[in-house]
Amino acid sequence: MNILEKIVQHKRKEVSQRRDLYPVKLLEQSIYFQTPTVSMTKYLSRPDKSGIIAEFKRRSPSKGEINPHASVEQVTIGYMQAGASGLSVLTDTEFFGGKNADLTEARQFNFCPILRKDFIIDEYQILEARSIGADVILLIAECLDRGRLKELARFANSLGLEVLMEIHSAEQLAKANEFVDIIGVNNRNLKDFSVNIQTSMDLFEQIPHNFVKISESGISDPNAIIQLKERGYKGFLIGEYFMQDDAPHKRCHKFIQKIRSMEDNLKNSIA
Repeated sequence: MNILEKIVQHKRKEVSQRRDLYPVKLLEQSIYFQTPTVSMTKYLSRPDKSGIIAEFKRRSPSKGEINPHASVEQVTIGYMQAGASGLSVLTDTEFFGGKNADLTEARQFNFCPILRKDFIIDEYQILEARSIGADVILLIAECLDRGRLKELARFANSLGLEVLMEIHSAEQLAKANEFVDIIGVNNRNLKDFSVNIQTSMDLFEQIPHNFVKISESGISDPNAIIQLKERGYKGFLIGEYFMQDDAPHKRCHKFIQKIRSMEDNLKNSIA
């Protein structure tokens, strides 16, 4: 059993337990349940933003502890002040050390699109995402068959949430549907956690033009952002590289400033 299969197996048990502890009627009483959501697709197209979706992540199965004591308030506010286009917050506890309260805390301090980064396999988790203040949910194509992914995406849309469908291969694109807003190419193989940015470069042209396209994982070099932008990507999900620093938001700021400097130099050289 690979790590992704272990996570999904655990998630099934977790969803059952949480449904008993926090009934749907309780989730629907959240102040966030009726609050208008913020569009990630619109933020990714804003010229005053970087296209970077900055992630808050305490640990990972491949790296272990990354930044277990980081402040959600300080880091997420700093990310947005640095020019990020949105936030991603890990809410999985067992494998990533996150919790729902992390996303709610980020919501309290930021008016921007927030992705709930988790392994969603059930409608209950989508209701939960809405109740904790998320604007976007992640559906991993590798975890879901085509019909199930469409059901979950449709349900998310009915609650006002956007859907990011994550793929790892061209074959998984067949699972895309009209309820998906963003397609993310994960450069990390979720079976062995190896990383290769070439995955994004190779798959770009195969993704239909009606989806916003983003590249995820393994990005730590501003040059890679420039190359991916030239390829046509609108968004770039980065977490580990930022979170490995004692001050993730400051590393994010330097990273975005470097990108802007490089883009200015390119414009000047063309002019």
